[in-house]
Amino acid sequence: MSESLLPGAAPPGLAKKAATGAALLLVLLAGACAAAPLVAPYAFDAIDLESVRQPPSLHHLMGTDDLGRDVFTRVLFGGRISILIGVLAASLGTLVGTSVGALAGFRGGAVDNLLMRATDVAHSLPTLPLLILLGSYSRSAAGSMVVLLGLLSWMPTARVVRAQVLSIKERAYVEAARSLGAGDWRLVTRHVLPNALGPILVGATLGVGNAIMIESSLSFLGLGVQPPTPTWGNMLMDSQATMSTKPWLTIFPGLAILLVVLAVNFLGDVLSDALDPAVGS
Repeated sequence: MSESLLPGAAPPGLAKKAATGAALLLVLLAGACAAAPLVAPYAFDAIDLESVRQPPSLHHLMGTDDLGRDVFTRVLFGGRISILIGVLAASLGTLVGTSVGALAGFRGGAVDNLLMRATDVAHSLPTLPLLILLGSYSRSAAGSMVVLLGLLSWMPTARVVRAQVLSIKERAYVEAARSLGAGDWRLVTRHVLPNALGPILVGATLGVGNAIMIESSLSFLGLGVQPPTPTWGNMLMDSQATMSTKPWLTIFPGLAILLVVLAVNFLGDVLSDALDPAVGS
């Protein structure tokens, strides 16, 4: 059955256009944040007490905060930290999860049982309370956030990769390579993992959005990256007392989080459909 005939399925052309739009949005936002020192009109920590809490204007496109700092500038610089933490944390989680899942699936037996029970235990831990506890001891530096988020997000990837490896390692081309003398390392890296790349990429993509959300939540609680270094989460924390009277201080960093996470998750869904062998069959 073709994808266009599946109940509730989006037309392939529409899905492709939407994916292109999401990718373009991500490129524009990430590019603007990466180029913040070049495109931002002010320094992110430039204080102007004569322009405190000014609404959006031609001089300050997104207004100013409690210290007269330009919100547009801080959104760009904050995005550099938030997006970088999301990408690096998702990459670390994907690397650990892929390694654990590949080893468990390929070795099987006692190794598989031990690694999967460890995965189950790690997955049962309450992530947010544990992050709050560990974050309070890690001084909330960006590097510490990456390590904490990465090491607490690898479990779903490990399960998916293990299932893929269990299926792929029994296929004819893997057996043929083994019969020709290929070692375990070559079998895994050259024949098994490349054919499990689809689910790994999907998981990594969705992990970026999840890491950005968790980092923003921790920063909003005052346990993420600390001011004066801006992130979208601590910008929301700083503005919570003036949400009703100075809404631009909340709207713009919140909108940045919303757009990036939605775009990343949408790309993950489209990528999942594109790499799903059942779609289009």
